[in-house]
Amino acid sequence: MAKLHFYYSAMNAGKTTLLLQSNYNYRERGMNTLLLTPQIDNRFGQGKIASRIGLQEDAISFDSNSDLYAIAKDHQSNNPLHCILVDEAQFLSRNQVYQITEIVDQLDIPVLAYGLRTDFKGEPFEGSKYLLAWAESLSEIKTICHCGRKATQVLRLDEHGSPIIDGAQISIGGNDQYVSVCRKHYKSKQVA
Repeated sequence: MAKLHFYYSAMNAGKTTLLLQSNYNYRERGMNTLLLTPQIDNRFGQGKIASRIGLQEDAISFDSNSDLYAIAKDHQSNNPLHCILVDEAQFLSRNQVYQITEIVDQLDIPVLAYGLRTDFKGEPFEGSKYLLAWAESLSEIKTICHCGRKATQVLRLDEHGSPIIDGAQISIGGNDQYVSVCRKHYKSKQVA
C-alpha cells in the first residue's frame, strides 16, 4: 500500500542527497522512478536535481500551474512507476500537495517528498504545511548548528554575511545566502 512520505529539515541536512540515494536504490532493483523538481530552483540547470556533494539526476520541472497528478498518470501510462520523488517540496502549492495525495491514493504509487519545514522568518512554507498535515510518514533529517545543537531554523544572509529579517519568502540560494542554526541562535541572529 503506497504512502506519502515527507522528509524535512533545515538547510544543509542532506535532503537532496537522500533523495538521489533513494532514487538509485529503486533503479538498482529495476524499478521505475519519476523525479520532480520546481522550476523556480534552477541553480544547477532546468530539470536537474543536484546535491552539494556532486550527485545529480535529470528531473521533470514543474511550476505553480503544473498538475502533478496528470504528469504522474501520463508517465504511468508508458511505464509502471514504482516511486515518485519530489525535491524542494516546500515550493508545492496546497493544490499540488493534494495532487500528490491523489497519486498515492488513486494510482497506488508511493511519493517521497523532501523539503524545508520553515522559511528564514520561521514561518512554514505552503507545501510543507500541507505535507506535515497530510503525509502518512514524517521524517526529520537532522543537521547541526555551529554550537553543536540541533539546527531547526534558517537565517538568510545579506551580501556581507549578516542576518536579514525582511524580504520575500522565496529567494533561491545556497550556503552563500543561508545558514542553519538552533532556535537560540535563530532568536539572537547569531551566525557563528
